[in-house]
Amino acid sequence: MAINAVLLAVIIMLGLSLSRVHVVLSLLIGALAGGLIAGLGITDTLNAFQEGIRNGAQIALSYALLGAFAVAIAHSGLPQSLAGAVIRRIDSAGTSGMIKYMLFAGLITMSCFSQNLIPIHIAFIPLLVPPLLLAFNRMHIDRRLIACLITFGLVTTYMFIPYGFGDIYLNQIMLKNVGEAGIDISDISVTKAMAIPALGMFIGLLIAVFISYRKPRAYQQVAIDKEAHDAVVEGDALSKTAADAQSQSKLKTLVALAAIVTAFVVQLYTDSLLLGSMFGFGVFMATGVVKWREADSVFNDGIKLMAMIGFIMITAQGFAEVMKVTEQIQPLVDGAASLFAGNKAIAAFIMLLVGLIVTMGIGSSFSTIPILAAIYVPLCISLGFSPLATVAIIGTAGALGDAGSPASDSTLGPTSGLNIDGQHDHIKDSVVPTFIHYNIPLLIFGWIAAMVL
Repeated sequence: MAINAVLLAVIIMLGLSLSRVHVVLSLLIGALAGGLIAGLGITDTLNAFQEGIRNGAQIALSYALLGAFAVAIAHSGLPQSLAGAVIRRIDSAGTSGMIKYMLFAGLITMSCFSQNLIPIHIAFIPLLVPPLLLAFNRMHIDRRLIACLITFGLVTTYMFIPYGFGDIYLNQIMLKNVGEAGIDISDISVTKAMAIPALGMFIGLLIAVFISYRKPRAYQQVAIDKEAHDAVVEGDALSKTAADAQSQSKLKTLVALAAIVTAFVVQLYTDSLLLGSMFGFGVFMATGVVKWREADSVFNDGIKLMAMIGFIMITAQGFAEVMKVTEQIQPLVDGAASLFAGNKAIAAFIMLLVGLIVTMGIGSSFSTIPILAAIYVPLCISLGFSPLATVAIIGTAGALGDAGSPASDSTLGPTSGLNIDGQHDHIKDSVVPTFIHYNIPLLIFGWIAAMVL
């Protein structure tokens, strides 16, 4: 096992990622190293890598269209209208505990919707959160709690609900790679497999709300600099504030809602996030909310918003393909199985722990799954895990480390909105709180799922 090409490739990739080398380069260098160590040669390694890239093209295109759809939603003024409504409600009702918990529920709901119903990912954060900072300060809400609320919605929904980004994570990536690795996925319910890990995330959320960050925390009431806010988000379409939101027409809001419903229905009936996003964007163009002369700009802004995630996913598929071509996965599996000596409990814990380390290094659960599935599926089969337990292990191992990774959208997104006035540290106030409240429960409940399913 010490000279196994797959093992060394993963170690090289992870070491480079943790050393702050860009994830795309880390994956590429790791793949090349693994291929050369296995004796494939440069040509065969690159051919395998390119074959894997082709497998990831549809996922990347889905992300690009999702980005365009997200920018179009922002262009309609819907997120700003939501922020304005919350502020007006606080102004009229005061800062009572009920209003505070309603605000928490609203943030969690928007975070969940951003992954499934309104698949705009983290694009809503710099639009919705900065206008609410003055309200948070007035109510003495600990911003570490806000980071935990948003991260809960960003992570839990895609790892549990198979729509929007959940469709990409659970169906297009996880089930696809698990099936290609040798398990019959025809009768597997991903929702059932991920229910127990999702419960762990929910318990972490309750601890954050009612125990860890329950006490008030004072912040300086600094006026939000509009130029600083605008610098967070690229493109004019994403640079509106809560004051601008009040002037948005009801027609644009209705069109945005119609586009969201259209995208959801199309995705539901065609099982294609690509088509859903395309039809949703088409509604904005057909109604004039996104004018024809603005369409290129809006679309380009959307591609820029999601381009990096798409490139990482494509590269991860290439890495996984090289690992398969080396034909050294099975020897690695056999060696690992002998180390575990058939002990499923220890094996499940180690696999989840490795998933945590790999995902924290890469910063993307979506990119981790192809790597883990190629190695874990044969290992789980050899150890006697059921198909449902195998899916639970891989799905949890991929999601572990998304919350709590310095390079993850799930922590970078909240920081981008909460640090507009310079009073929210990325590591201390986003990374550490989300790591403690979500990775630890997810590790425990993922292990339980592996044992009982």
